[in-house]
Amino acid sequence: MKTLIVHAHPEPKSLNGSLKDLAVSTLEAAGHEVRVSDLYTMNWKTTVDAADYGPDASDPLKPARDSGRAFDAGTLTPDVRAEQEKLLWADTVIFQFPLWWYTMPAILKGWVDRVFTYHFAYGVGEHSDTKYGERYGEGTLAGRRAMLSVTVGGLESHYAPRGINGPIDDLLFPIQHGILHYPGLEVLPPFVLYGTDRMTDTDYPEAAKAWQERLLTLETTAPVPYRRQNFGDYEIPSLHLKEGLEPAGRTGFGLHVGE
Repeated sequence: MKTLIVHAHPEPKSLNGSLKDLAVSTLEAAGHEVRVSDLYTMNWKTTVDAADYGPDASDPLKPARDSGRAFDAGTLTPDVRAEQEKLLWADTVIFQFPLWWYTMPAILKGWVDRVFTYHFAYGVGEHSDTKYGERYGEGTLAGRRAMLSVTVGGLESHYAPRGINGPIDDLLFPIQHGILHYPGLEVLPPFVLYGTDRMTDTDYPEAAKAWQERLLTLETTAPVPYRRQNFGDYEIPSLHLKEGLEPAGRTGFGLHVGE
């Protein structure tokens, strides 16, 4: 198995840094190939601008169309092309980051904004009255797996269905469904460590053991059964879930997770 780890934490000695290092050593010891994109160490540029698209940038700038032209022409900046090549190389992608203000750190969002270009991660496939592109289960990254490894400062009860911060599955839905499933990745259930602000050195071995167990079952873990856009569950072109498919008592984001 070939695994890409995209890591987003500014401190190498942090819990996230330790989990990233443990993932590398565990997977390599199991015979897997591993590559790491350590965004802070790389001094990753977070903002989209005309420089990303070179001669294919327009005036005024149109990021979607310009990124697609640059992707097609091979004129995206070398850092973006390198990350796209890593994604195409990988069988599995792990995103290691802390939950900051209910989402990923800005540097990781900037990685998504710049790397997931038009014609690479979206704007792919046939767009017609019967098919609205290859996305949500299809697309460039189909056939690969992804998983979030997230550290959370608050207690697990804060992120339970009745917790004040909202269910963790809802908070991660825009990332797992909207960013990862959209271009075709199969999304594994996330690995979440709670209460990390209170974690001590004596707590770490238990967390490390749980992480190693998840890593060694990446190939056999069933993905979250997100519905696929073009496989009969949605009306085209409205993309509304068809009547009668909603599980009993489920609303909101949960409608888009199958049985």
